[in-house]
Amino acid sequence: MHRLRMMVPNSPGGGYDLTARTAVKILEDEDITGRIEVFNVIGAGGTVAMARLMNERGNGDLMMMMGLGVVGATFTNGSKARASEATALARVVEEQEGILVPADSPFRTVQDFVAAWKADPAKVTIGGGSNPGGPDHLFPMETAKAVGVDPTRVNFVSYDGGGDLLTALLGNKIAAGTSGLGEYVDQIEAGQVRVLAVSGEKRVEGIDAPTLQESGIDLTFTNWRGVIAPPGIAAEDRASMVRVLEDLHKTQAWKDALVKNGWSDAFLTGPAFEQFLRDQDNRVESTLTDLGLV
Repeated sequence: MHRLRMMVPNSPGGGYDLTARTAVKILEDEDITGRIEVFNVIGAGGTVAMARLMNERGNGDLMMMMGLGVVGATFTNGSKARASEATALARVVEEQEGILVPADSPFRTVQDFVAAWKADPAKVTIGGGSNPGGPDHLFPMETAKAVGVDPTRVNFVSYDGGGDLLTALLGNKIAAGTSGLGEYVDQIEAGQVRVLAVSGEKRVEGIDAPTLQESGIDLTFTNWRGVIAPPGIAAEDRASMVRVLEDLHKTQAWKDALVKNGWSDAFLTGPAFEQFLRDQDNRVESTLTDLGLV
């Protein structure tokens, strides 16, 4: 096995960084690999890193942690780089999004929220911790479509990450927030923030909130993270990198990390992951096209 490197398409401390460094630490601790260098390439929501990966054609010892936010950024930043044209290695985790409100919000249920939203979309300000094309932006837009609100009328405010979004939510600057739930576990447990609904197929353990489907809204939506490699790498390099990720997936340490970080196991490799990446490109492109953003 070559000496592997793992590229992270955003800043230290973000979701991709946390997932990548957690995975690499376990790979090293469990002697699945030798040392792996993790490095961050920042810019344009992951598009700069994506372009670099595509330019490393044939480089069989480079991997990149990425996910839905990077797919969205390639479209909104007008990049030609597509995740589906890289070498698919493995999808590793999924994380549900939630519709969050401050404790004293007049919305007691997701139905209350939807009723107010439909009555006057401009009045219901929704905040998210990602840029246009990122999961916190795509999720409310897809929810709007599902409940019959014109996505172009959604009053969405983009915040720089979870901390700023939380401040806006607790200060009642926004009516609701859409975000992954992992960052808000403490505030939810303390009762400062309530979750009206979660976006996946099943309820989230430890969070007292229904799924959208249970609430009569026909949508499932998850943020996901996976690992890709440059295009055009040798078949044996691809196979050995996939094997490393399969070995990671089998460890108890990884199972513990899933629980600790509120991630769902979503391990997927091979043609199924390739098809998933193509589907994600299409889904993101169609949502952003409806909004006039691509």
